Amino acid sequence: MTARVLVVDDILANVKLLEARLQAEYFEVLTANSGQQALDVLARESVDVVLLDVMMPGMDGFEACRRIKANHQTHHIPVVMVTALDQPSDKVLGLESGADDFLTKPVDDIALVTRVKNLARLKMLNDEMMMRASTGREMGIPDDGSYARAVSPRAGRVLLVDDHPRSAARLLEVLKKSNAAVAEFAAQQALERLAEEEFDIVVVSLSLQDSDGLRLCSQIRSVERTRHLPVIMLVEPGDEARLLRGLDMGVNDYLMRPIDRHELLARVKTQIKRKRHSDFLRRRLAESVEMSVTDPLTGLHNRRYMEGHLKTLVGEALRTGRALSILVADIDYFKLVNDNHGHVAGDAVLKEFADRLKRNTRGVDLACRLGGEEFVLIMPDTDLKHAYQVGERLRACVAADDFEIGSEQIRITASVGIGVLENSEDTPETLFQRADNALYLAKRRGRNQVVADAA
Repeated sequence: MTARVLVVDDILANVKLLEARLQAEYFEVLTANSGQQALDVLARESVDVVLLDVMMPGMDGFEACRRIKANHQTHHIPVVMVTALDQPSDKVLGLESGADDFLTKPVDDIALVTRVKNLARLKMLNDEMMMRASTGREMGIPDDGSYARAVSPRAGRVLLVDDHPRSAARLLEVLKKSNAAVAEFAAQQALERLAEEEFDIVVVSLSLQDSDGLRLCSQIRSVERTRHLPVIMLVEPGDEARLLRGLDMGVNDYLMRPIDRHELLARVKTQIKRKRHSDFLRRRLAESVEMSVTDPLTGLHNRRYMEGHLKTLVGEALRTGRALSILVADIDYFKLVNDNHGHVAGDAVLKEFADRLKRNTRGVDLACRLGGEEFVLIMPDTDLKHAYQVGERLRACVAADDFEIGSEQIRITASVGIGVLENSEDTPETLFQRADNALYLAKRRGRNQVVADAA
């Protein structure tokens, strides 16, 4: 992947070194020599990740980070603190300043590229969500705060897989400070637990004694339920070859032993934040797809979905020689309902009509709202005789009981037209036209009746 990275350091040699390493991985690099200069660059340029040195004259990295995170235009940009300081208090201060990650000088090449790639992906997800939120507001969709709730900082569920008892106990103690963490000592038990429980992240030791940590990571990635679950590897020094294999198979992050507790918490926090971004995005994408093919008032499929589904069923029926029928129903004198009782009552009638239509629909049938007061029912494996029976049952169901609209009772009837697939030359359009012609004839004959296949 590519991204725009801002490197901030008052020592030119450090800037050039990081710039060369990042450009070798095809990142676009911007540079700044002070905290203020970094803020100026961010004000005028689009940046995906900031690599921010801590020790700078004037405005140090902590203050620059605080200002980046305090600005509503830049607070979503990931910041990596680059420092030679290794005191725990410095990392705590960095977290309090809003830093998303840490790199310690001298910067390891694998660590540099891994951190930047992970945070750039997080930024891209955030950008897409911001774009969707903006589009939603323009379309009149209310901002219900669900995005802010989804990504708000809160405890995550962590599964630690480490079969060294003392190591596992120490790590679990650290993880429990800000998360709900549990440990498994065997890979198989870890997989079984992942299949049954919901977790936000898995931390896997690559130095498991009785199983292969890399294989466990691969299995986590290969199962649909855990495909998107963040995985952090714990790696022994000198095991860089297996580390690279893990990163290649999609492991999100790693830590080198001995594990720094503050770094562990920081990396877990970053990965959980990224997971919540991606989970929210996937849910909204699914909702968007559903909304694009569903009528919001009645919950039935809309005309867009009906046309695609009908095309598929016509092709299948022509190929197999099976019957296919279509029913078009129209509420009689619906304009009078709106005129005499108001549009709220009209909407209530449409919803009740849709409910009665669904009650007369088999699981294999497809009920749709075509638009206005017109509805469609597509019936596979249904000949003209049985389609007529369905139409008559629907007509009677609508006419038998008045529609309750608030305290009022409204008598509603419907006209129904039936069309069937007749020959190999038929198309979705000709089939629908037969049903529509039959509906028109039912209207002309006085409404509240079913007419079948008026060619």
